[in-house]
Amino acid sequence: MPIYEYSCNACHRDFETLVRTDSVPDCPGCGSTDLAKKLSVFATASSPDEGLRSAIGPCGSCGHPDGPGACAFK
Repeated sequence: MPIYEYSCNACHRDFETLVRTDSVPDCPGCGSTDLAKKLSVFATASSPDEGLRSAIGPCGSCGHPDGPGACAFK
C-alpha cells in the first residue's frame, strides 16, 4: 500500500494516509472525501551518514528551516 499526502478542501488540513487501490481516503479531521492529492517529494543520500545529517534539522526533528517550534511535529 502506498502512502499519499492529501490536503482537505473542506477543513484545509494536510495529512498522509495509506491507500488501497479499492478505497477512497477521507480526512481524519472532518471526514470529508473532498481531497486534493499533494505532490510528495523524497530524499536520497549517497551514504548513510550523509542522509542522517540532512534529515535532522536545527531543532533535531523535522528540519524545518525556520527552526524549533516552526514545524507541525510537536
